[in-house]
Amino acid sequence: MTAPGAPVLRLCGISKRFGPLLANDDISLDLQRGQVLALLGENGAGKSTLMAILFGHYRADAGHIEVFGRRLPPGQPRAALAAGIGMVHQHCTLADNLTVLDNLMLGSEPLWQPFSRHSRGRAKLLAVARQFGLPVQPDARVGSLSVGERQRVEILKALYRGARILILDEPTAMLTPQESQALFDTLAQMVAQGLAIIFISHKLAEVLRVSHRVAVLRQGRLVAQMPAQGATPGQLAQSMVGHAGAGADLAHLADLADTVDASARRRPALRVGAPVCTLRQVSTAPAGRAGRHGAASAHGDSAPAGRGHLRQVSLTLLAGEIMAIAGVSGNGQRALADLLCGLCAASAGQVTLRGVPLRASPAWVVRQGVARIPEDRHAVGLVGELPVWENAVSERLRSRWFAHPWFLASWVKRRTAHAHARRVIDTFDVRGGGPDAPARSLSGGNMQKLILGRALLPVPDGSAAAPAPGLIVAHQPCWGLDIGAVLFVQQQLLAARDAGAAVLLISDDLDEVLALGDRVAVLHDGQLSAARPAQDWTREAIGLAMAGAGAGTSTAATMQDGHQRRP
Repeated sequence: MTAPGAPVLRLCGISKRFGPLLANDDISLDLQRGQVLALLGENGAGKSTLMAILFGHYRADAGHIEVFGRRLPPGQPRAALAAGIGMVHQHCTLADNLTVLDNLMLGSEPLWQPFSRHSRGRAKLLAVARQFGLPVQPDARVGSLSVGERQRVEILKALYRGARILILDEPTAMLTPQESQALFDTLAQMVAQGLAIIFISHKLAEVLRVSHRVAVLRQGRLVAQMPAQGATPGQLAQSMVGHAGAGADLAHLADLADTVDASARRRPALRVGAPVCTLRQVSTAPAGRAGRHGAASAHGDSAPAGRGHLRQVSLTLLAGEIMAIAGVSGNGQRALADLLCGLCAASAGQVTLRGVPLRASPAWVVRQGVARIPEDRHAVGLVGELPVWENAVSERLRSRWFAHPWFLASWVKRRTAHAHARRVIDTFDVRGGGPDAPARSLSGGNMQKLILGRALLPVPDGSAAAPAPGLIVAHQPCWGLDIGAVLFVQQQLLAARDAGAAVLLISDDLDEVLALGDRVAVLHDGQLSAARPAQDWTREAIGLAMAGAGAGTSTAATMQDGHQRRP
């Protein structure tokens, strides 16, 4: 598709440096009226910095920006808003306790004349909603809305403020397939009415579907521009990583769920083993009462109070199998992961690990061979101020291999811990300064590699205190990673499964769930659907279950029926 006309946005020679890091290096781009420009790049490629400069959060060291033919004052978000630039962030920035109308008016309307301004604001909101086909209830509280509805409000907020150039950052990351389709329909209406859109996504099939042009950043530089029509996922992936060998693998990774049957055929038909972990009618205390699971997830999304708990969940995890749990964040995923990692106890029901009742003790769970890949690597996965070597052994400090026998968990055998950290670094290709570097200095991908190594690499003495993991609880293991790091993490999970581990994959990335899961179930409002082989699910069926329609709760019988691997 083409969109003729003069550019409504021009970025001219934009450069930005943070100390020795050149985040943007002489980037020039333009965007025309009624055009969708997809912006691609791995983590650290410079996308976020460039958009922050465009929106006025940062001031460029060199270059300038023109909007509708006029120079945009640098470093002034108010000027960017006044010029017609709007941004919809990946994570919700709305106030849950306010209504839709109040959120839209917040910061954009005068404080005096409260009654007349509300009536004018309501009329304006309804007019914008009709214009772009975005149905909305002005008096609904944002905290009661679904993720897709909240994103609709975020878009309306930008349009309400007069945006004619819209930046969408990973807009489908948290949406069901049905919500994603509704978003694409909305984008088509906005483009038809002359809006210009910058679309940031790692899903290459979506990029090629909705965009007119594609721009690729790598290491702070603009390395490729091409029309979307005629481009292939392989070309885009190769441009992102910079070498041809990655093209096929990364293109497959970016569009994992497009051919689920092909994904199934790629895997060896291994026989599943005995049950490793069993949950029978398990419930956990609501978040508002127990206080352990907050309403907000690590991704920044939130759920109404009390929704983050489990309600009569039954599930069996088998050796040599990936059990994938789909669902929109905030529906009990964190409670499930914390329960299996010993961070909380069930309020009802029974959880057994190899036939033994599970204890609410992280140290005990680790000794039983449960490996943990937490949802938020920054907040709970690593201690950023500690060096890499301490983080590499932090969950094994009670092992006799690392602790002095007379001072168990008090004095650490530093030389031994250093050696193990070096094994983790070498085996999992953790780059960023060696064992003594602070963990916070690592990139997101290398942080996740460190967590993987800590979880999956057995302690070399082979003692009963530190067996090779038999159960891996992977909660959003690829969230926020660039495409190369995602491929590495997923390969490690598949290798662990093929080695006989039971893997519980909890993810709101539907592509990832369909491509990696041997069985799939959906968690909604704390209830788990029946688990079925992945090839028996369609994207539409999973999307409906994620939205709470047609999921069906799990029972012991349905779990037993689902104990089969893909052909």
